[in-house]
Amino acid sequence: MSERKVLNKYYPPDFDPAKIPTLRLPKERQYVVRLMAPCNMRCRTCGEYIYKGKKFNARKETVQNESYLGLPIFCFYIKCPRCLAEITFKTDPRNTDYAMEHGATRNFQAQKLLEEEEKRMQKEREEEELNNPMKVLENRTKDSKLEMEVLENLQELKELNQRQASVDFEAMLKQHKEVEEEQRRKEQEE
Repeated sequence: MSERKVLNKYYPPDFDPAKIPTLRLPKERQYVVRLMAPCNMRCRTCGEYIYKGKKFNARKETVQNESYLGLPIFCFYIKCPRCLAEITFKTDPRNTDYAMEHGATRNFQAQKLLEEEEKRMQKEREEEELNNPMKVLENRTKDSKLEMEVLENLQELKELNQRQASVDFEAMLKQHKEVEEEQRRKEQEE
């Protein structure tokens, strides 16, 4: 019987690796991969909700003439589990996310909207400060007050932690033993 897990293969003396034919595969070749839905989405044709983490057999291809800092951008094609309509999304390495192409819409994303709102507020504040020097002074005082409040709250939390951290378990055990001994003495005297 031959071994199953062989490390060294037998090569006949007349073996020539140049005679092995090489496959000429096209650049636009599609692979079938198993992936999970990267985000919550809703099918545009039937309205089916597809939740993040649902597994699909998808076709994957490299998008031609598109890359970000040398990273290739991949396109994935999945089918809606209810109506079998095709849903397409791409990788988006610039934002470390995925971009929906067609077939579905992304559901509500609170985190992303919050970040966009913060950026918009920051831009408005900078524009306002450029035009109004008094606004710069007001914003500085607000920031300094906020920073002082944060430092005070942090100091209070540190003090609370120190109070709780100063509990001496050894002393508590000794005190408990002393109380037990006193109770035993009283019982013996009675």
